[in-house]
Amino acid sequence: MKIAIVSGKAEGPTKLNSFDNALLDAGIGNVNLIKVSSMLDKNTQIKKLPKLTPGSMINCVLSCISSDKNGDLISAAVAIAIGDNLGCVVENSKINLNPEEIRKESIDMVKYMMEVRGETIQELIVEEINHTVENIGTVVASVIYLD
Repeated sequence: MKIAIVSGKAEGPTKLNSFDNALLDAGIGNVNLIKVSSMLDKNTQIKKLPKLTPGSMINCVLSCISSDKNGDLISAAVAIAIGDNLGCVVENSKINLNPEEIRKESIDMVKYMMEVRGETIQELIVEEINHTVENIGTVVASVIYLD
């Protein structure tokens, strides 16, 4: 299994437009995203996001949040843990929470998922993005399933 980890942030005239712009910033704005649950194969390889065919159907774990309140700090994160037998992904998003807390919370959640499955973590990765809203802003963090 191959995955890519991406994130993006943007402003727009509406929440939908800011979400679309954040997807474009992350490199996944021209495809159809299919949200899936959060399991990975033990042999998962993390790759750079390739050029995706416009209009294609792409499985993903997606974390996103939008706000229209000037000055809000919006944050989105995905945490990935890969073990000997499988891997897990968590998504997390918050408004006006210290980014270090969001990172810690994401790590704690993915560690718990692995623990209840009896898995030892061999690799742990967190991708997070933060943005201070000017007008209407959105942040996205995503694990893209490439095969």
